This record gives sequence, structure tokens and C-alpha cells, in this order.
Amino acid sequence: MRIFDAAEQIFAAHGFDAATIRDIAALAGVQGALVHHHGGSKEALFAAVVARRAAALSDARTAALTALQARGDMTLRGVICCFTHPFLDRVLGGDPGWLAYGRLIAFVSADDRWRAIASQHFDPTAKVFLAAFAQVLPGASQARLAAALVFMVSGMLSLCASRWRIDDLSGQGDDTEDLVQMFTDFSEAGFQRAVQG
Repeated sequence: MRIFDAAEQIFAAHGFDAATIRDIAALAGVQGALVHHHGGSKEALFAAVVARRAAALSDARTAALTALQARGDMTLRGVICCFTHPFLDRVLGGDPGWLAYGRLIAFVSADDRWRAIASQHFDPTAKVFLAAFAQVLPGASQARLAAALVFMVSGMLSLCASRWRIDDLSGQGDDTEDLVQMFTDFSEAGFQRAVQG
């Protein structure tokens, strides 16, 4: 566990290329050989670190969507909240591991070489949500729904990876709840605009 925690922090801070097994081992307080023993190659360790929290995130998102559907309260805003809030609540909630994971996922989403990882761990849930978005936005094309989802995810990852920019530019820290509300408003308006063409 310590090795994967350390790898998550190092990969999030430096990206894949600049992260070293030596840095991961030092942060974990173990020998480099132990990192290789438990994590395999650097690529395998990176993939394992991404996979480690992906299932919990997917489960939280689908549980929220299932509850929304059971209530019969399917709205665009509701579906957006089911997708974004499980991630934002964890990443912006003060847990350094989840904060690092949010940054790590930003790297994964921005680099085509991690396409297989994203496809395996995030696309199945994204497709469930695309179907839900299609339900609340009938008549919208799949291409526009997919683009709107990717724009929303990009904004979400940017918020998580660079919240410090908001604090620096405003000269004060905004509270997390207010940021999540603003992001939800922004996403809802953006989705509606994107699918209208």
C-alpha cells in the first residue's frame, strides 16, 4: 500500500516521464527492488495506480445514477451531478491521495499513450452516462453528447489539478462547495449549448 501511495504522489507531481522508481522508493521508505517486485515495470506500476481508485469512482458514479433513476428524477443537472460530484467530492475533499489521483487522471486524459488505460477504466462508465444524457436530451446526436461530456471532464480535471490558480487569481480561497456549485452550473449550461448546435 505504501508503495502505491508513494507512486500516486510521485506520478501526480512529476508526470510519468519525470517520475523515477528511486523517488517512489524514497517516498515509500523502501528499496527500489521492492517497488519493482510489487509494481513491476514503471508502466505497469502507473497502470496499477490508475486502476486502484477507478473501480471505487465508477461504483460511486453508477450508484448515484441508479438512485437518481429510481427516484424518477432524471434531469440534465441530476445526471451531471451523479457523474461529477463523486469525483469532485473526493478530490477536493482534503484527502491528499484523492487529490493526487485527480492530477494523475488529468495526465492520463491528456496523453494519447494512456488511451488503453482510459478505455479500460473510464469508458464503460462514461458510456452508461452518455446513455443517461441521451435520455434527458432527446434528439441530441451522440457526437455532440460525447463532445459535451469530454468538455465537462476536461473542465473537471482542470479544476482539480489547478485549483490553486483560482486562489491565486482571486487573492482568497473559495470554499469547495461553492466551486462545485459553480462548476455544476457551468457544466449544465455548457451541455445545453453544445447539444443545441
